[in-house]
Amino acid sequence: MSQPPKPKHATGQTQQKSAGSRPLQYRPRPPKSAPKPIQTPAYSRSRRVPLILAGVTVFGISCYGVLVYTSLRRLPPAQTVPADVSDRYDENAASFDSDVNTIEKLAGINKRRKELAKLAKGDILEVSVGTGRNIPYYPLKECKSITMVDQSSPMLAIAKRKWKDEHPEYSRRIFRNQSALDPIPSPSPEGFDTVIQTMGLCSTPEPEALLRNLGAITKKDGGQILLLEHGKSHYKWLNDYLDKTAPMHADKHGCWWNKDIGKIVEDSGLEVVKIKRHNFGTTWWVELKPRKGMKKEASPTEEAIGQEVVPQVAQKRWRGVWS
Repeated sequence: MSQPPKPKHATGQTQQKSAGSRPLQYRPRPPKSAPKPIQTPAYSRSRRVPLILAGVTVFGISCYGVLVYTSLRRLPPAQTVPADVSDRYDENAASFDSDVNTIEKLAGINKRRKELAKLAKGDILEVSVGTGRNIPYYPLKECKSITMVDQSSPMLAIAKRKWKDEHPEYSRRIFRNQSALDPIPSPSPEGFDTVIQTMGLCSTPEPEALLRNLGAITKKDGGQILLLEHGKSHYKWLNDYLDKTAPMHADKHGCWWNKDIGKIVEDSGLEVVKIKRHNFGTTWWVELKPRKGMKKEASPTEEAIGQEVVPQVAQKRWRGVWS
């Protein structure tokens, strides 16, 4: 008997044909997806700025603490320090900017100088010009003229050089080496449009008289007096420290930093437009104007004396400080 035929798929030949007729298709594996970036939570990003500010604050407090410690170890007897310590500025003029740069940046004083100078307009007088720390910030397009006064010859010389470097093209400026308690000539018979003083009341033994003199040479209609000063704080503990270290600070730097600026302004008789305080109340921003009815004292004009710089007075009573 004959055997039944074998199934075609059972033979190796058939399998090869079958494999050849339907080749296996290569299916590549799907690529691995790239790892998702780690997203920083919103609350973490929002904390960065406060942390940075906190770090800067800690650094500033540390520097201030070193100053406090050093100050308390070198306190001279209060009775040995005179009320007028303005001669210290002649001695410290060369190192003044480097001495105050860091603390003014940390305390935001440079920012306030810039904001204050932006308000200047018309015929401008700056007393307590010192080494000219406000010079870079003046809006010259708003300035008809600028008169700068300081009693310290070495400091005024630095301010002149600084002006030449910052504004070589601006020529309508005058530097006067004199006391701000004496009459200051103005370009206009009506007086100055803007009077600026930064950190000056602490260095004069006659702060109320100084402010009254500034009021007398400011225009009665539309004139403004802009002050940036340091003095007593909001807090008793800080005032106690300022009182305790004031003799040392005055003896070294030429300024009594524990004066009551609010009372000085009140006693001057000038009209208060605005007062703001910063740095625990020790930095005073004060805007004043002559009070209506105040007696205007006669003040010579630039035309009366020409463009001559007034020589330094023999008796030093006041000078710019920390300006």
